[in-house]
Amino acid sequence: MALAVTLTLALALLAPDAVLPGKYSLLNVCMDAKHHKSEPGPEGKLYDQCSPWKDNACCTANTSSEAHKDQSFLYNFNWKHCGEMPPKCKRHFIQDTCLYECSPNLGPWIEQVGSSWRRERILHVPLCREDCEEWWEDCKDARTCKENWHKGWNWATGTNRCPWGFMCRPFRQVFPRPKDLCEKIWSSSFSYSPERRGSGRCIQMWFDPAQGNPNVAVAKYYAERKRSSPAQVEDVAPESDQAVRALSCSVLLLLPLALVLLPGGAGGCGTHGWGAL
Repeated sequence: MALAVTLTLALALLAPDAVLPGKYSLLNVCMDAKHHKSEPGPEGKLYDQCSPWKDNACCTANTSSEAHKDQSFLYNFNWKHCGEMPPKCKRHFIQDTCLYECSPNLGPWIEQVGSSWRRERILHVPLCREDCEEWWEDCKDARTCKENWHKGWNWATGTNRCPWGFMCRPFRQVFPRPKDLCEKIWSSSFSYSPERRGSGRCIQMWFDPAQGNPNVAVAKYYAERKRSSPAQVEDVAPESDQAVRALSCSVLLLLPLALVLLPGGAGGCGTHGWGAL
């Protein structure tokens, strides 16, 4: 009886689906990041451009309000590092922030990271073609000094400033094409998708809540593709892969003890069972 229980537990633990159940769900999830809720849910008072997510959000009302400020407590990031950002351009950055903070539909693109301020990030989210093109068109005359806004700033004053020797230039020079803007500004968080809005194959940065959230279907499509892909194992984050291996080794180390509990010792297995391994 003791052996049966021990072996049942061991085999269950060795099964891939038994390791950290539910942790790596791809649908209706929030990132493990600085301001995200642990799980999505209704937020009736999301502010202005974050309001489309109010029925099911990963952000709080306070986070949505801060997302609209030129410099907020969220990341102490200053949009005006090269002068005033035109309102039509800033609108896209606010929508970008709302998508990142509030959307529960980014699961297929969440990756684990070893950052001090977040454990997960998004990578290669396929942003709809129109979103990238409109973002670039409305920001092409705004000015910046860097193409990657994730890193490399001068934070000596507590907020981001252009590094020494970096000159402010129009966006159209720093990002010659819409693809450059979408893919480079946040370290490949987004990828430029050739698909259009309404195709069900690309994420919209913003949507009309009266028409429903189109990103729900997009996330489902890519989640199913990821689960059925032969390369799925390669998509597992290094940390989770190490955890699986460590757990498997621990269980295997316990198996000899389980075999000792068998009446008559381990001799009953001989070379035709575990003893042959």
